[in-house]
Amino acid sequence: MAARTYLFTSESVTEGHPDKLADQVSDGVLDAILREDPLGRVACETTLTTGLCLVAGEITTDAYVDIPQVVRKTIQGVGYTSGAMGLDYETVGVLTSITEQSPDIKQGVDVLGAGDQGLMFGYASDESEAHAATQGAFMPLPILLAHNLARRLTEVRKSGQLKYLRPDGKSQVTLEYRDGVPVRADGVVLAAQHSPEVETEKLREDVKKHVIGKVFPKGFLDGNTKHYINQTGRFVRGGPYADTGLTGRKIIVDTYGGAAPHGGGAFSGKDPTKVDRSACYAARWAAKNIVAAGLARRAQIQLAYCIGYAQPVSVYIDTFGSAAPGVKDEQLEAAVRKVFDFSPAGIIKALDLRQPIYQQTAAYGHFGRTDIDVSWERLDKVAALRKELKGAKFLRDA
Repeated sequence: MAARTYLFTSESVTEGHPDKLADQVSDGVLDAILREDPLGRVACETTLTTGLCLVAGEITTDAYVDIPQVVRKTIQGVGYTSGAMGLDYETVGVLTSITEQSPDIKQGVDVLGAGDQGLMFGYASDESEAHAATQGAFMPLPILLAHNLARRLTEVRKSGQLKYLRPDGKSQVTLEYRDGVPVRADGVVLAAQHSPEVETEKLREDVKKHVIGKVFPKGFLDGNTKHYINQTGRFVRGGPYADTGLTGRKIIVDTYGGAAPHGGGAFSGKDPTKVDRSACYAARWAAKNIVAAGLARRAQIQLAYCIGYAQPVSVYIDTFGSAAPGVKDEQLEAAVRKVFDFSPAGIIKALDLRQPIYQQTAAYGHFGRTDIDVSWERLDKVAALRKELKGAKFLRDA
């Protein structure tokens, strides 16, 4: 039978993209509160536009946080340091509208139940493990490469290698798959904000050499790979000057690039009692350990919750026919329920989530990160899962 060939695409954005900037502000506020009050309740959203930042939401804490200072420090760190960019950390107007958490929601969380109903997904794949630069990520390769392009765009800007770049930018990667294995890059899209004096052809040449050429696995870029770099020819006005930024508007960028479903809940600005965030982290943790244990090549986990109730009302696992010989998806479900505690309190304790760790996740993805140490990426349950599936013929060494 002929191998099936298809294309799959994922996108990412830089830390200077207006929506990602909003995510970083919201998680900056969350981290600032957790430093002073690990039990603080935070649901914080940010809107950014030309010269203005609005931070709003529900926060319950005894700690004092200088929110305008968090906003200015975050904007400065990303690189919006001039009024010519439409956003200057020194002069940006900061408005806040903060209330306490609803007592109706609080009573459900206080008894260690979920703070809301909802469904959350976790996913892992071994397709990134064939390439040295992406080993250990256990992620779909298109989203990893899109993140790496966006991160590289920021690196060459901040290092001064390409001094004319500005903070905003987007990336998109289309890979060709053969029988489920990514084999080459069919197309690469990059949009890089820049100062007005640089010529388009100079920018395209530099980005192709110093950004795209530094990211892809050997052999993935070939003579038929299509490059779309600043396709309109000009990208001077960017960031919140060109497009309003809003927390939680890049949920597919934050997760698996469209390779897995999404329950709809955003992460940034939410403390770990919110299962929108913590249960997604737990589902990813479980899925990654399943794949790393050699129990499947791909694993997708759905968790669902009811407000005020501690345990998930359902746990569903799909390995898409990739499970190890002798392993059924329902066996994995049983094993996962034994090995992992998916109650909100259990997740928070196991993953140590009451720490100020969140702003670092607010750009370049929450999953597959090998550049930062986050608990849900650890492979600490491989042995326990293997013990539960004693009859399996494992697909990889532990």
